Amino acid sequence: MTERRDDESESRRILERVARETAPGGASFITRTAKGARDHVTAADADRSDPIEVWGTRIGRTLGLIIAIGLLAWLVYVATRGD
Repeated sequence: MTERRDDESESRRILERVARETAPGGASFITRTAKGARDHVTAADADRSDPIEVWGTRIGRTLGLIIAIGLLAWLVYVATRGD
């Protein structure tokens, strides 16, 4: 019986989240994605009590982003070179 209540409450929670995310008055997909990317690069999920971890995470994620953009630019260059 407890399992059924847990399943029902989980289902309600999921349906409420989907309704909130797809509601026209809510934040747009682009806004949510931009906020998620900003939080990822600024290490919002890192342990705030350890400044080394926060800065290391920020530096690593920023370098990863720069490298990914560089690789994408290189791929476009090679693909459009026309040899």
